Amino acid sequence: MAAARLGAEVEVISALPEGAAARLAMERVEVRNLRKAGEPHALSVALSTRHDRAFVTFDGANADLEARLLARFSRRLPRARHVHVAMGPRDLQAWAAVLARLRARGVSTSWDFGWHDELPRRRGFRSLLGVLDWVFVNEAEARLYTAARTMTVAVARWRGLARNIVVKRGPLGAIVLAAGAAPLRAPAPRVTVVDTTGAGDAFNGGFLAALVRGALVADCLRAGVVLGSLSTRAAGGLDALPPKEEAAAACRWPSARRGAHR
Repeated sequence: MAAARLGAEVEVISALPEGAAARLAMERVEVRNLRKAGEPHALSVALSTRHDRAFVTFDGANADLEARLLARFSRRLPRARHVHVAMGPRDLQAWAAVLARLRARGVSTSWDFGWHDELPRRRGFRSLLGVLDWVFVNEAEARLYTAARTMTVAVARWRGLARNIVVKRGPLGAIVLAAGAAPLRAPAPRVTVVDTTGAGDAFNGGFLAALVRGALVADCLRAGVVLGSLSTRAAGGLDALPPKEEAAAACRWPSARRGAHR
């Protein structure tokens, strides 16, 4: 939804309840729903405090979602300029093969793994990171996936793992570690925070909406930080997303720069 409100043409492929699919359709987001009739959908409860957040999740149809996605992509790859994945993968080798096929077609890719303790110990994790164009993590995930105790060590280790890494730092903004470049930083605007649920995904949407327009990385980073920050002003992550015109104005939406960081 964040990407769509910045003018990107977006398609979601997932296992969704009817209400979520309808909400996305209202936002002009195309939906490919892989949930079968009668299947229970996933349900997450967000436990948010002033200092931390955790989730309790019933997987429902999501237990079979990865297999369905891989089966779909083995038959036909999405027709897109960019493909973003947001899940904890189990079949890392299969995903690496899908990403390599997308790259061969000139499609850029990104992934937000979320928090999965066992993921860095799985065979093929480093190979999967190496195929991606962009990896999105928060500070805790940045340390987890590099087995680093400090962000300084994590930043150094990420340099050898992935082409481009975006580290989301909450009220401190975000950092981009782009291949062959010095770290690029963007501060977060001051907002009255009600709930941070979904802020990372709103950030991703803002960043990627700029990316597919060919914007400079600095503009992508600013769009991500602004959309992620504004999404925290109400509970749930969606109700505080600004409408299209406000989102564009808040991001100081740049004109497209074709050929740069597609």
